[in-house]
Amino acid sequence: MNHNVRDEGGAVVVAFEGDIDLESSRNARQILLDAVGQKKAVLVDLAGVNYIDSSGVASLVEALQNAKKGKQALALVSVSEAALRVLQLARLDKIFPIHASVEEGLGKV
Repeated sequence: MNHNVRDEGGAVVVAFEGDIDLESSRNARQILLDAVGQKKAVLVDLAGVNYIDSSGVASLVEALQNAKKGKQALALVSVSEAALRVLQLARLDKIFPIHASVEEGLGKV
């Protein structure tokens, strides 16, 4: 798993590439929690994610819970087909705000 974190439009954009699985989810979790810790809206770009397992999903859920506690927005953007299928199976597509692009997400947070 690779990642990139950048400030864009007053939000923190975290872009992941590759697999978010048991091997990489601890790192993904820390990256997400650090982003939430910046006290800005967070957009998680999943366009480059080929595979995400339950540990990766748990990292996303924990970040969302922490963002809500801090009254921050956290949304998923550009979600890959593979990641979207997993989120839909877990019905988390109803919990996470999901936007088609970073630009759309910036307009909503």
